[in-house]
Amino acid sequence: MLRSILQIGYKRGLSALPNSFDLMGRNPAKVMSAVRWHGGPSISKDASTVNVVFIQPDGTEKKIHARVGENLLQTAHRHDLDLEGACEGVCACSTCHLILTPELYDDLPEPSEDEEDMLDMAFGLCDTSRLGCQINVTEEMEGAVFEMPKATRNFYVDGHVPKPH
Repeated sequence: MLRSILQIGYKRGLSALPNSFDLMGRNPAKVMSAVRWHGGPSISKDASTVNVVFIQPDGTEKKIHARVGENLLQTAHRHDLDLEGACEGVCACSTCHLILTPELYDDLPEPSEDEEDMLDMAFGLCDTSRLGCQINVTEEMEGAVFEMPKATRNFYVDGHVPKPH
């Protein structure tokens, strides 16, 4: 029975699941993760910007203008930085792993459980690691420094680098 209920949900959407079926007393349509959009939020080219620095894997610094509201993965892709983002920004990999300063890390909201799960697979994980796709640029990030790790782990396929849309 469980299999047929899940097939109904898969074929017709979560709203087709019977209300009487629940997980630990909750409707499964209400327990699913929030909708995630490939590529991140859509931000106007006229959005205000802040100056940030990305320290690349070879140690060179790249100073760039990040648009307020976009996520750091989008910022990196716009400036042709080699921050992979194999899952295209839906928190399903760790290839946009960044290392933050302790001050900035403490100022951000706590990472979600999904983000923590993905970070567990990140190369060079440290106490201030976050995923670039999960950090939206704010005006308070003026002058922030983000370090890219020396390598990434892409369990999808070696050598595949997706291009942003």
